[in-house]
Amino acid sequence: MQIAFIGGGNMATAMISGLKERHGTRVQIHVADPNEDARKRLQSSFDITVSASTAEAAAGADVIVLAIKPQVMPMVLADLSGAIEPGQLVLSIAAGITIGQITAGLDSQQAIVRSMPNTPALIGAGISGMCASATCRPHHLEQAERVLQAAGKVVRIDDENLMDAVTAISGSGPAYFFLLAECLAQAGTKLGLPEDIARQLAEQTCSGAGAMLEQAEEDAAELRRRVTSPGGTTQAALEAFERGGFAALVLAAAEAAERRGKELAGDKA
Repeated sequence: MQIAFIGGGNMATAMISGLKERHGTRVQIHVADPNEDARKRLQSSFDITVSASTAEAAAGADVIVLAIKPQVMPMVLADLSGAIEPGQLVLSIAAGITIGQITAGLDSQQAIVRSMPNTPALIGAGISGMCASATCRPHHLEQAERVLQAAGKVVRIDDENLMDAVTAISGSGPAYFFLLAECLAQAGTKLGLPEDIARQLAEQTCSGAGAMLEQAEEDAAELRRRVTSPGGTTQAALEAFERGGFAALVLAAAEAAERRGKELAGDKA
């Protein structure tokens, strides 16, 4: 499979690294980036083809990955328009850019997949939601999954309107997790622990709990029940969360993120 990355930033680098590790020489990668230093870094790190030309990178590629900032999307689509074939898959990881916006800049028959990776993709532990245009064929979906799986797990979303919900839960979600770790550490210091010890306790607890959740067959609710002894310290803490409206606050945060995602998509229309 030939893959063209338009943009060589951190997310593209993570995906290229994963693809090389998983598939080796079975994938051919060409990166287009206007920054010469970025091109040199990618070429020396992964022994791949690089260029400054978007059209040159896209020529002959099975999958064209738009790993760019949303504000440069119109310029990139203008460069690609007329230079690619309908059979090529365009896979966008640009936040907030809709399939319709990409289609408007390209041929109406173009196969397009919109995806939303998250930052744990940078260490191969991410998850991406993906939604396909009606012009995609089964092999396009398989190609998209193959590329995205290089950075973690993938879930398919049938209704593109739900992509803002994906952004609210997994796209922005790592920041919520980091905030919890930060707040736990702050609570530890207020309870008298030295700052460095409070931070270690909070961060490793969050990291270990996440790893435990990933490996367990049970869901989060069941794991929570198992570590909550009746009348114990954990129950007292969880009851305090409940009195403070923790679940409602998380919902309000996710709704705010979803709402802002829709606003940003409208701004880019």
